[in-house]
Amino acid sequence: IDKDTSGLMVVAKTELAKNKLAKQFFDKTTERTYHAVVWGNLKEPKGTIIGKVGRNLKNRIGMDVFDNDGDYGKHAVTHYEVLENLGYVSLVKCNLETGRTHQIRVHMKHIGHTLFNDKTYGGDKILKGTTFTKYKQFAQNCFTICNRQALHAKTLGFVHPTTNEFMEFNSDLPDDMSQLIDKWRHYIANREIE
Repeated sequence: IDKDTSGLMVVAKTELAKNKLAKQFFDKTTERTYHAVVWGNLKEPKGTIIGKVGRNLKNRIGMDVFDNDGDYGKHAVTHYEVLENLGYVSLVKCNLETGRTHQIRVHMKHIGHTLFNDKTYGGDKILKGTTFTKYKQFAQNCFTICNRQALHAKTLGFVHPTTNEFMEFNSDLPDDMSQLIDKWRHYIANREIE
């Protein structure tokens, strides 16, 4: 899980458990669902992003998406579904087929929908909306409410390494993301969005 991303993660207590869990992640048999607030309204309510993810060649702190036919980067697949359009941002659900560093963050930026307040990928600036002073103040208040990338590991499912029982865990959205979403809902309730 990325720094400043909230939600679920699994920790193995033994070497055997670690190896069995790692194999499930490698074989892509785990279930991982994230919720994110992204800039803009997506054209398609559902979709799949396929693009190799690798270290950005100009800025080594971040990652980037590379051509699937090229030699650089690792194969990465993210499935997304729009849960709610909120005017100039959207709440989306992302299911990971692969698990690359910053995968959701760079895949969503790649399709033009950077995560809200993602400082590494430029989401900490107003990317959609109006030029009105009141809107700018509203957006700044939203950045203050959720002062990190708006990404939450919501669901994690895997086969228990000892009992072989499938286990699924769910985590509620944290307060900062819930408040952010509520603030956008309230903002768009009585406005026409361009």
